[in-house]
Amino acid sequence: MTTSTFGASPSESPRYLITGALGCIGAWTVLNLVRRGIRVVAFDLGSDSRRVRQLATPEEFEAVTFLQGDITKLDSVERALDDHGITHVIHLAALQVPFCRANPPLGALVNVVGTVNVFDAVSRRADRIGPVVYAGSVGMFSATDLDPATGRLEPNTVAHPINHYGVYKQANEATAGIYWRENGIASIGLRPMTVFGMGRDQGITSGPTKAILAAVLGRPYEIGFGGKTLFNYADDVARALVLASDSNVRGPMTFNLSGSLARVRDFVTSLEAVVPESAGLIRVTEEALPFPEEISDAGLDAIGDVRVTPLEVAVKTTVELFRSRLADGRLTAEEYGLEPALRR
Repeated sequence: MTTSTFGASPSESPRYLITGALGCIGAWTVLNLVRRGIRVVAFDLGSDSRRVRQLATPEEFEAVTFLQGDITKLDSVERALDDHGITHVIHLAALQVPFCRANPPLGALVNVVGTVNVFDAVSRRADRIGPVVYAGSVGMFSATDLDPATGRLEPNTVAHPINHYGVYKQANEATAGIYWRENGIASIGLRPMTVFGMGRDQGITSGPTKAILAAVLGRPYEIGFGGKTLFNYADDVARALVLASDSNVRGPMTFNLSGSLARVRDFVTSLEAVVPESAGLIRVTEEALPFPEEISDAGLDAIGDVRVTPLEVAVKTTVELFRSRLADGRLTAEEYGLEPALRR
């Protein structure tokens, strides 16, 4: 990948701010940048860096600048951009569905106001900061939001959210549009669906990742949804975000992210092929997710060649990562909430 130098002089290197850097996708994004020798500021309200630590080598971990900051405070975002001479922003800070449902006002404050703060701060530094790249979500659509001609979720489909989280994600895309029209701030929103991989330990679609860990541990586990879904490997999502940040796409662009469309039961079959001793341990609830299954990634090639790791390969890689981190003591089952699941 050729790294963009938007906003930096020829003698300077890019400097990335990753908001929500201590979450799953954030940790993978930090890792991808560090492995390219790029300077990264990991911005997060929390201080638990275990997901980054589990993924990175000690040397890679030490290369990251960790900054505790509050996305809901505009001055906190602005200080981060200025104190570290940021040239690129990947905005991932958000509360997931269960947390938005439990506390809608806080969800709106973090997910919506936090996003406005990022765009507003960047709008006053547009001379040095490239397009705002942010995580959208297929979760803002309902299962019936399909194009009648193609039977798929198209990128320009009008969303009809079914929960607070979806409303907030829809609002963020509208915010991006306003900042483009009124301030000329380019942005790229990428919408994944069922993200899985090491670090995916929260949210309604974290079940497949927890199932992989349960299989490695030889424990029973039930994935709380069935049917078909688009699986997005966390490393692929992170790579796509970095690719988007390095692209020359202009305007308020949004794309559905590429992935592997598969039945959840087929995911389990892939897992059992890698961990044969787990056969029969992982169950699947029959009820499908209330979101679209067939998803079009039309137009996504505008940001470059987006990688999709084959499902079987991604599952095998995740199994190997879990085994390695369990062996060296960097990971426990409790961090993934498996104990409560086992007592159901």
